[in-house]
Amino acid sequence: MIAADPLEEIARLELADAAATERLGADLAMMLRAGDIVALCGDLGAGKSTLARAAIRHLAGEPSLEVPSPTYTLVQVYDTQPNVAHFDLYRIGGDDELDELGFDEMVEAGVALIEWPQNAPRVLGEASLVVTLDMAAGGGRVAALAGRGPAAERVRRTLSIRSFLAGAGLGEAERRRFFGDASTRRYETVHAGTAEPLILMDAPHQPDGPPVRDGLPYSRIAHLAEDVVPFVAIADALTAAGFAAPAIHQADLDHGLLLIEHLGDDTLLDDAGRPSPERYEAAVLCLADLHEAAWPADLPVAGGEVYTVPPFDPGAMAIEVDLLPDWYLPRAKGRTATAEERAIFAGIWADLFAEVRATETSLVLRDFHSPNVIWRPRETGRRRIGLIDFQDAVIGPSAYDVAALAQDARVDVPAALEARLREAYVARRTAGDPRFDAAAFERAYAIMAAQRASKVLGIFVRLLERDGKPQYLRHIPRIKTYLGRTLGHPSLASLKALYAAWGVLDDEAP
Repeated sequence: MIAADPLEEIARLELADAAATERLGADLAMMLRAGDIVALCGDLGAGKSTLARAAIRHLAGEPSLEVPSPTYTLVQVYDTQPNVAHFDLYRIGGDDELDELGFDEMVEAGVALIEWPQNAPRVLGEASLVVTLDMAAGGGRVAALAGRGPAAERVRRTLSIRSFLAGAGLGEAERRRFFGDASTRRYETVHAGTAEPLILMDAPHQPDGPPVRDGLPYSRIAHLAEDVVPFVAIADALTAAGFAAPAIHQADLDHGLLLIEHLGDDTLLDDAGRPSPERYEAAVLCLADLHEAAWPADLPVAGGEVYTVPPFDPGAMAIEVDLLPDWYLPRAKGRTATAEERAIFAGIWADLFAEVRATETSLVLRDFHSPNVIWRPRETGRRRIGLIDFQDAVIGPSAYDVAALAQDARVDVPAALEARLREAYVARRTAGDPRFDAAAFERAYAIMAAQRASKVLGIFVRLLERDGKPQYLRHIPRIKTYLGRTLGHPSLASLKALYAAWGVLDDEAP
């Protein structure tokens, strides 16, 4: 089927040499998604194969990967992420021969890079991206880029990142995919010579979603960051207080691009992927230091702007726990909660939120668990713990972050280690302030642990059904185990009875 969207002109780039052509191929590879069709046009020697080879090597993560021209085989498939099918259509006679090559199946399974697409007009009609390469009069090449729909926007984004790096003196730096997370943010590592790599955070401003309550979208009610300003403000505040947050080397706040320090690759897990008690205890003591400090709600941002850290108020807590009946219950139990059940659920949580509001509040990083904590063994004290995910931070119950760490959603924390972490935290806080209320902390810990577990059960199902990310479902049994531990606290008796009636902790999995 011929694509309905017209091609949009994206950019016209001068490529001084083969290295520049290879950089463009790698930069384009950063934005390719399964289903993309990339048409490479140009005469013999224009650089089509050079660009395709660079893109394939980048996706494979192997700079020396052998990438022969498919001139005689017509297509070569690579087991990359996503898969790539490299076509050379120089010797075919029209669209009919695409079926013999398995074109549709390969596009559905991954990315198609196609040289000589003009020999199969259907390809040009369906191409997500068309790159036309010509020899330049003074040497080098010129690349004209045009694209359709979301692919065109992705190409513009990857080119803007290259421009951003050039503004930081890194115009020729190598970009590599780093990791993603459950949010819309992307990360890359940026390598330039022998210097330590930097991290590129790609977090464009997120438009509001549909209203879900009181005319407001979920992100506003839950106080989720919509741009990079919170990250910059909180990173600066943490660093000023002596904590190990990434230094900001370059920032484009308007376009959501940050070039930040790479704090390291070590995590809180040992070589076998299990929680390291030493590292987890260092992390919980870092939290104790953080919660002992005084944090203003208003934080300065370069340029005179002020960012106000939002409160973790009952509305935000409630919209999060509602993810359990909204998403988890229908998937796990095959039914929706009745209006009466909803009212009981809301009433129980309202009482718990009222109880926890009377406890200590501090800066809550909100997603403090193993993927977001860096172990820095060469440092000492609180700086052994690198903090990298705090853009959604709020002012709320201190116990929340302790629960997020001690009931790590991504790895099994044994009950004995969980208890050890709570004890270490209380001991550090009591040593710093004899008035610290350990009993109030334990109540807040139980309530916040149950709140977070309820939220996470719903989020992991939502990531599957709304965002097409099934990999998070494997963590659900762990979250149910944590929740089962927590519901034994006396403050949660009513919630325990309701969840038992709903079968939340039953063995059935989504």
